Amino acid sequence: MTRFSGPFRTGERVQLTGPKGRLHTISLTPGGVFHTHRGMLDHDSLIGAPDGSVVSASNGDQYLALRPLLSDFVMSMPRGAAIIYPKDAAQILALADIFPGARVVEAGVGSGALSMWLLRAIGDHGELISFERRAEFADVARANVTAHTGETPGNWSIEIGDLVEALPRVVEPASVDRVILDMLAPWECLDVALEALAPGGVLLCYIATVTQLSRVAEAIRATRAFTDPQSSETIVRGWHVEGLAVRPDHRMVGHTAFLLTARRLAPGAVLPPVARRASKSEYGDEDVELWTPGAVGDRVKSDKRLRKVVREAGAIAEARAATEETQGNG
Repeated sequence: MTRFSGPFRTGERVQLTGPKGRLHTISLTPGGVFHTHRGMLDHDSLIGAPDGSVVSASNGDQYLALRPLLSDFVMSMPRGAAIIYPKDAAQILALADIFPGARVVEAGVGSGALSMWLLRAIGDHGELISFERRAEFADVARANVTAHTGETPGNWSIEIGDLVEALPRVVEPASVDRVILDMLAPWECLDVALEALAPGGVLLCYIATVTQLSRVAEAIRATRAFTDPQSSETIVRGWHVEGLAVRPDHRMVGHTAFLLTARRLAPGAVLPPVARRASKSEYGDEDVELWTPGAVGDRVKSDKRLRKVVREAGAIAEARAATEETQGNG
């Protein structure tokens, strides 16, 4: 079992907080040195030290050393694709009601940030099946998960390919508890998600723009097989609290995405109509064109950049896995 407590060990990631509050995340190696423009800090002074220690660099600067929380880890890990922020990951776990033992489908996997939260929530008896179109992203995600846990979880698999084609081949109909879609055009995958979900199962879509939100909501309604979709966004504003100086922080984490949820109806069930005021709900071909992935804009990282991220993530993962193996043999 992976340990997230106790003294710091070789290969682990450690978060250092400097004198001015700046954060640095390092992987501990025997004989390694953390360099700043002001001084040096030996890794050996951290290996074996308790979590929460304060150590001094060569110039006398003191650093607080803490084992990164999962929210810290995902913000500092190598990225092949944009990550789902912790504020949204927490909401996904709540809104999709991810529970221990759940069978969850995730598409796409990106850099693995949400995968880590899902794996922690489903526990050892759940199952996470992730789908990713690009093998490079899958490699980064797999390495990041290994770097965090020290191993590749046995209850997690990554399928390479398009969800529409791969999902029916991988899972049986009505055998999945939750489906989470993080992609440009989730409306294209509703039919296969519908088939995979058990009655009462939750569909959650992570959506960046208003136009995408509108289209996927209407597409869900058009299936007549889900409850009416519910949408929200999460905005987090920190506060400065020091004595009587209490005020909102100057910076905040604003809009990152919309979260839309709906639940699978039983086969043949008809959702009771909801009385609502008339609104503009019709749209034409020109409106649909504005919702296409090409119009929304799909940012693609260069192959060179992806290869660099894969190497970086793999090196961190190898160091952590070696640590777990050594500890296990010991």
